[in-house]
Amino acid sequence: MTSVGVLDELKKLQILELLEQGKRVDGRALDEPRELVVETNAIPKANGSARVRLGDSEVICGVKIQPDRPFPDMGDKGIFICTAELLPLSDPSVETGPPGPDVIELARVVDRGIRESHMIDLSQLVIEKDKSVVGVFADNVVVDYDGNLFDACAYAATAAILSSKTPKWELKNDVPTIVEGKESEVPVTTIPVSVTMGKIGRHIIVDPNADEWVCMDARITITTDSDGNICALQKGGSDGFSLDEVIKCGEISVKVGSKIREKLKQAKAGNQ
Repeated sequence: MTSVGVLDELKKLQILELLEQGKRVDGRALDEPRELVVETNAIPKANGSARVRLGDSEVICGVKIQPDRPFPDMGDKGIFICTAELLPLSDPSVETGPPGPDVIELARVVDRGIRESHMIDLSQLVIEKDKSVVGVFADNVVVDYDGNLFDACAYAATAAILSSKTPKWELKNDVPTIVEGKESEVPVTTIPVSVTMGKIGRHIIVDPNADEWVCMDARITITTDSDGNICALQKGGSDGFSLDEVIKCGEISVKVGSKIREKLKQAKAGNQ
């Protein structure tokens, strides 16, 4: 075992000892997320943007909105795509180059939570059916890593979308042309909120920080919509969850998610 492995094992033993006492390394309750700070309009030239700090994890998301060709089987709907990138300055372990499996999963989980909640009414983003639609592209950039990027990126993307303005286009000679003075908000139907929980031993914790993240036996990310309905779920890690644990995680995601949602609403209100 390497010295790093020894340190990780010692760290896990310490974290487990604290969890047995109902405590965490940073003093939070087991079901308590870290402080969330949301700043919209972080990128003035983007159609929408947000800077999010979840504890010491920091993400900036920019939204670009532009005409695009519809997908072949979805000519009556606009396009939504979410990406993620970790800058090398975010953590010593991050290197330059193409995204690894962890970053690909990160982007997909965030994308799925927003997509499956039907946050954006894509049917309203059609310039002309089967010919031209509006594409909404949310790009997350992680500038500081301290665990749980799933939620940090999801909150950044959601806040950026809520702050976005989209031009109106019409086809002129089959070319999408902006209609002056017709800018509007992105059509939003709900506010999805993801809550990521880690399992360490027999304990389930909300929003694991970096120390807790490396000690997890399993993790689960559950996204709910504004009505408290579960619309997306992603499980990871080498261990599993019992049925009772999954039910417990679902209940936690609804409770914690409702509080996070209010913060996202406040950020949107402050943008208007």
